[in-house]
Amino acid sequence: MVSGEIYHVFNRGLDGRPTFTIRQEYKRALQVIYFYQFSSPPAKLSRFLTFPVSQQKELLEKTASSSPRLVEIFAYCLMPNHFHFLLRQVAEKGIAKFIAQVENSYTRYFNTRHRRTGFLFLDQFKAVRIESEEQLVHVSRYIHLNPYSSFVVKDLKDLEKYPWSSLPEFLTPEKEGLCQKEMILNYFKGSAGYKEFVFDQADYQRQLDQIKHLTLE
Repeated sequence: MVSGEIYHVFNRGLDGRPTFTIRQEYKRALQVIYFYQFSSPPAKLSRFLTFPVSQQKELLEKTASSSPRLVEIFAYCLMPNHFHFLLRQVAEKGIAKFIAQVENSYTRYFNTRHRRTGFLFLDQFKAVRIESEEQLVHVSRYIHLNPYSSFVVKDLKDLEKYPWSSLPEFLTPEKEGLCQKEMILNYFKGSAGYKEFVFDQADYQRQLDQIKHLTLE
């Protein structure tokens, strides 16, 4: 992968098995993602979380201001058995390092909770380079519609509040989160324009997803 380029990165659970089963696991995954986007995190996350909250805050602020990033995160979505990211590679081999650290850290946590051993995700993630501005915004929409098209949420009202994707960040400008969302929002008339862009294709994407499943059975 080429530094400076943007990629759609995704991976799923080994044998299609669940990777996120309860709220606590999704929340831990988001912590892992934030923590390991930096090239020099202050400690292993498991150790970092044993520090007093005041020390954690101080270390994170220092890291965010001084440590180079491996990647820039533009969009993401965590699903029950897979994940999607829209990432720009900043450092050399930054995406591979970021995904490896995220998967390894989260897998250790998941395995401890579930008293299991071994891999949780497929050995090799997929990364597709974004080649145009049009592709960038369409892939962001695809990522954000995933919970709806896969029937993880039943309607668009639930999708708008789905807490394990970056869509709520995009629809609430003042909401802080993991993403540098301005790059995508700049193509629209603010959050309202982006929401219209995403929701207008929701049912079409859901139909495509159903057809895909039918053809694979």
